[in-house]
Amino acid sequence: MTPGRSATRALLRPPHPLLGPPNALLRSQRVLLRPPHALLWATRAAAWVRRRACSPGASDRGSATVWAVGVIALLCAVFGAVLAMGQVVVVRHRAAGAADLAALAAADHWTEGSPAACAEADRVARAQRARLARCAVEGEVSDVTAVSGTGPFATEVRSRAGPATPEDPAATPAALPAGVR
Repeated sequence: MTPGRSATRALLRPPHPLLGPPNALLRSQRVLLRPPHALLWATRAAAWVRRRACSPGASDRGSATVWAVGVIALLCAVFGAVLAMGQVVVVRHRAAGAADLAALAAADHWTEGSPAACAEADRVARAQRARLARCAVEGEVSDVTAVSGTGPFATEVRSRAGPATPEDPAATPAALPAGVR
């Protein structure tokens, strides 16, 4: 008859009463009673714990990945803001060009009347991918407001066109000497 598990434990009982209760096994004895694959896993787990506990900066493992993701997210946000500002500048320039050209077209067609001059200004503004918000023609001077863009990027620009008026009334061509004209 082969001795059972309790008989094996009784043989491995600690000899001295100060080492533990009579049926307790020493730690090393308990490990020896386990099947071989459990011993292998216990050894690997102990080695992993030792490596983690003894390595300097063990709690920082993987923190570079977190920092890299944070830096990439920050760079994406900055890049998006720069793109948005660039879009605002492009829309502003498009509106300014459309307003200037529409005002010149309206001033050029002032003799046909205000509705015809404003229709020509609207055609020119639409060709510039903008829309006319306001058009007024008084004599030879046209005053036009063009809008470009949509949503938060919409921009209005006002432009005036007409014949040049001298700042100094004495500087009119009739007041200048004959050799200066």
